[in-house]
Amino acid sequence: MTRYVQPVPAPDDPYAGDTLLRSWLERQLGAAGHAAAKGRLAGLAADVAGPLRAAHADAEAHPPVLVRYDPWGARVDRIDTSAGWQAQRAAAARHAVVALPYLESARGTWGAAARVVQHALLHLYGPESATFSCPVAMADGAAALLSLPEVDPSVRDAWLPRLISTDPDTAITSGQWMTESQGGSDLARSTTTGRPAADGSWRLTGEKWFCSAADSAMAVALARPEGAGRGSRVLAPFLVPRYAADSPLAGAAAPYAPAPGVRVHRLKDKLGTRALPTAEIGLRDAYALPLGDPAQPGLVRAMTLVVVTRVHNAAAAAGGMRRGLAYARAYASARHVAGGVLSSSPLHRATLGALAVDAAGAFVLAGHAFALLGRVEVGGDPAAAAELRIVAPLAKLATGRLAVGSASEYVESFGGAGYVEDTGVPRLLRDAQVLPIWEGTTNVLALDVLRAVSREEAGPPLLRRLDAAADLARPLSPALADTLASATAELRERLAGVAADPQSVAVVAGARDLALRLAHTLTAALLLEHAAWGDEQAELAARLWARRWLRHEEIAADAHHHLELLC
Repeated sequence: MTRYVQPVPAPDDPYAGDTLLRSWLERQLGAAGHAAAKGRLAGLAADVAGPLRAAHADAEAHPPVLVRYDPWGARVDRIDTSAGWQAQRAAAARHAVVALPYLESARGTWGAAARVVQHALLHLYGPESATFSCPVAMADGAAALLSLPEVDPSVRDAWLPRLISTDPDTAITSGQWMTESQGGSDLARSTTTGRPAADGSWRLTGEKWFCSAADSAMAVALARPEGAGRGSRVLAPFLVPRYAADSPLAGAAAPYAPAPGVRVHRLKDKLGTRALPTAEIGLRDAYALPLGDPAQPGLVRAMTLVVVTRVHNAAAAAGGMRRGLAYARAYASARHVAGGVLSSSPLHRATLGALAVDAAGAFVLAGHAFALLGRVEVGGDPAAAAELRIVAPLAKLATGRLAVGSASEYVESFGGAGYVEDTGVPRLLRDAQVLPIWEGTTNVLALDVLRAVSREEAGPPLLRRLDAAADLARPLSPALADTLASATAELRERLAGVAADPQSVAVVAGARDLALRLAHTLTAALLLEHAAWGDEQAELAARLWARRWLRHEEIAADAHHHLELLC
């Protein structure tokens, strides 16, 4: 008897096969702008489908290893990573995944929409990067922080060109050393301290508990300057060189020896993101450079980095959802069950259609956050800044939760094969689970949304967008317009309650529900904006999204009938 082997076809080209991505770029960039980006996007998609998919598998199969001592007993704290990880590093630089929005050529071509093109690159690159998308996010955040005018020009000139280099031989990434074991997201409890040195540098001492991309050449660390008061606002960001080559204190040490005062205690054994080296790191009078004046409250400066990494988190969630859908659809096209191909089953089609609606919603929410970020950075648009203040946490929290639910469905859609590690499918779920956690859990971000509403008046620009979307929806579907208008009226009332008494038990206890409701309503509005431009897929997704997430109705029959259009 011949042993049966299930064929597993490759999914469609991630750029050419993604109609929503391409129509979004056409609208955001215009025909000429999209045409200028096509070569770059097609080139990355080809790499993703070929060598980077293999590099991703290699990095997952060979996780990082911490080597504490050399053969003669010298402390080296070296993190060895795989060839696949290094291939991902080189590709991120070569394809300008970090650099693009900082390049004068890109800003000359696309202006503020260079961030839109970057989001498209991330959408293609991230899902099979072995989570090299994490150091990419932190390098981008560090670059944004170094670009602030209050940063010493000599520090900026020494480090920013390396972060945004497109030469794999010179490009670096950044880690992010903020959390400590006793505080976690409660930064007010941070005990890492900084003291000034005579040469203008600083020395940091403390323990950092969750340090991602610990093999990066630098890190941004938060510390409490000597003599500063309590709380989190006074914390200041510092640049810490990771290796001896960049530390004036190292003397004749080997270039890739750890910088003096930096010790890697251990690598984290994590549920997912296993190719990504994440460490516990101790600092003992470690050399550091201030990013801005440490005498001034610095947490607001550090938030420049956090906003960037939050929108990257949303991009990772949306990109992973789309790639998981592509794999599930490809498998369904080849798998035969109950006498027919799986992709012809009305039930399975309905399941995939609902997942496609969620993927479309996550994509436009992440894409809108990047578009706002670009408008803030290029032109200093105050309206975009006000909206981004609330959209960044909303996009991060909503897409993170959607990604976990979708990943669970993708694993299930493969049946038993989805539970077997060497298929690569379980990684979809393991890696998705970090997305609601990194850069703030759902509850932490929901409280941040309350602060944005009560302290920074971030609600009005969001409500104006929702009102405008309801007007756009009227010619397309009066019922959909009524749904959006009703949801907006409810949110307007709830936001007024937040502004009136932001510390009340009812407001704080309901923060998660409010944030998710805001995010779901905003997503419906964004899909409608794209539909009004003329995208039929977005119009269908908007209708089904509103029924699914605003009215909590079953959409199975329509998802089944319209699967091809939704995908």
